[in-house]
Amino acid sequence: MTEQQDSPVREYVDGATAIARGAIDAGCTFFAGYPITPATPILLHMVRELPKVGGIAIEAEDEIAAISMCIGATFGGARAMTATSGPGISLYSENIGLAIMAEVPLVIVDAQRMGPATGGATTGAQGDIQFLRWGTSGGYPLIVLAPSSVAECYTLTMRAFDLAERFRAPVILATDKEMVMSRATVDVNAYRRVPVRERRLAPVPPPGYRDPRWRPEETFLPWDFDPVDAVPPMTYYGGPHILRVTTSSHDEHGFLTKDPAKVGRLNEHLWRKIMDHREETEFARYDPDEEAEVLLVSYGTPARAMRAAARALRADGVRVSALTLHTLWPVPEGILSLALRGMRRVVVAELNMGLYAREIERLAYRWAAREGAPPPDIRGVFRIDGEQISPQQIIEAAVP
Repeated sequence: MTEQQDSPVREYVDGATAIARGAIDAGCTFFAGYPITPATPILLHMVRELPKVGGIAIEAEDEIAAISMCIGATFGGARAMTATSGPGISLYSENIGLAIMAEVPLVIVDAQRMGPATGGATTGAQGDIQFLRWGTSGGYPLIVLAPSSVAECYTLTMRAFDLAERFRAPVILATDKEMVMSRATVDVNAYRRVPVRERRLAPVPPPGYRDPRWRPEETFLPWDFDPVDAVPPMTYYGGPHILRVTTSSHDEHGFLTKDPAKVGRLNEHLWRKIMDHREETEFARYDPDEEAEVLLVSYGTPARAMRAAARALRADGVRVSALTLHTLWPVPEGILSLALRGMRRVVVAELNMGLYAREIERLAYRWAAREGAPPPDIRGVFRIDGEQISPQQIIEAAVP
């Protein structure tokens, strides 16, 4: 697999290496994980490389401990990441909910493998896509990104850290076994660094400040939801402010409450801080043809076959547009609505039984109703046998 050939400087590298590099370049200072195929190479890279830059990497006793350590480390001032696979995400579920409620900036890598249960530990798949969005209680939004190349593993890892800081929320990087463990020849210029913002912290008194009237517990509310879509600054354990962290519904001070007004405002905040600004989370690789009536859509590893199919179809004179989604959740409705305009047929390729195709179908029918146009024919190219989707399968779906 050759990803780019624009530079004489190339390397033969896998996605796990790119993810670890991206995390370190994003300022990650803490990693905890538990060995699980195919995410183990990420753990091994972080254990080897993170201490070299002054960070801490731990092999935890299990998945629950791993994500718990990351949450605790974040409240201690770290920038944290963990990595697992589908069975581990199941064990992460409760603490992902904690991270949503406690507004913990955290990056979680899911190197997907075939399920259900233990499934095919060494077999790639994309069966976690809906679970990543809906696998924790409450139904509150999560940001999920999906790289489709080794270089994108690097860039989207950095972007995940930036979005985690922007929204003070967990962000998931959805990869798969082939993406993490397979090597590709990569042009080093394809590793695109993105800026990762600094964490917004609560104000502290200047050095030497001795005014006895300054009371941290009165000048800073750790859970201030005014305005409701704003992200409150953080404070750390052991700092100058009182910090109360709870998994339960709470008020501005972190005290448990049943007050409907306060509970409603808290939950509205958890929703609106992301959904009111969802355009900031939308990323994709769009290759349009203004005269096309066929749109190819994919994400992750199958997007490589999709792009190869698009090239082959165009070589045969077939007008097609191609869309590689880098954001899965929240659904990038702005990008998809633009790509769906004027399309007669949409082909969605993914390694499951259509878990994301249903989101595209829902959006396509809603768009068609709004525009007064007939809905496009949504065709899925799915595989669940452990093999990769081929460009020819996509070509056959695009051209009946």
